[in-house]
Amino acid sequence: MYKKVKEMPLVERPYEKCRMYGAKSLSDRELLAIILRSGTKDCSSIELADEIYHLHPVHHGLVGLPYLSYEALTRIKGIGMVKAVQILCIVELSKRLSMSKAKTRLKLTSPASIADYYMESMRHLQQEQLIVMMLDGKNQLIKDCILTVGTINSSLVSPREIYLEALHYEAVNLILVHNHPSGDSTPSQQDIQVTNRVLEAGRLIGIHLLDHIILGEHQYTSLYEQGLILY
Repeated sequence: MYKKVKEMPLVERPYEKCRMYGAKSLSDRELLAIILRSGTKDCSSIELADEIYHLHPVHHGLVGLPYLSYEALTRIKGIGMVKAVQILCIVELSKRLSMSKAKTRLKLTSPASIADYYMESMRHLQQEQLIVMMLDGKNQLIKDCILTVGTINSSLVSPREIYLEALHYEAVNLILVHNHPSGDSTPSQQDIQVTNRVLEAGRLIGIHLLDHIILGEHQYTSLYEQGLILY
């Protein structure tokens, strides 16, 4: 293996390949090597990219990048503050691009559309997050906000906090979205308990909980579609 990219034949150098044949011609590791720009005296930027791709113990390649932290990246010899931040920003940019694309297809009456919109930003999270979507009377999104981070259970999720937010933004309807870091979107008993508490509280004050959508790894469960929410 070449220790320096400049030692490679011209047609194999990532920059030259991109210039001559376009970015689509580059492999995943070559794309990352261009982001890294340089390697170390002992390995090329492509070898460094390989090391990053295999850093996560379970998720290898591009799918593993969203799971990597700044601390994990900077433990690699040759990855300093600048390179680590560049990688993290590229990952965040890809998430935002995915959300921007999904937003054009977002239909708030479609659980699948809502799941698609939030999936990329939430499926890699190592902790559960609860998002509250606040809608007006025509089911147009007023605002969404992260309400809790951590285990979503009936002792930590307060209907009072949810409806204080809803009243502040004059919401008429609500949709809850949260992720399961395990990747399995099957609702737990606690998920169902939380949903019932929020649903009953909303009925008392006239704000309707339309759905509670749980996100897993490329899968989702809608408690409304499961028949667990009736309004």
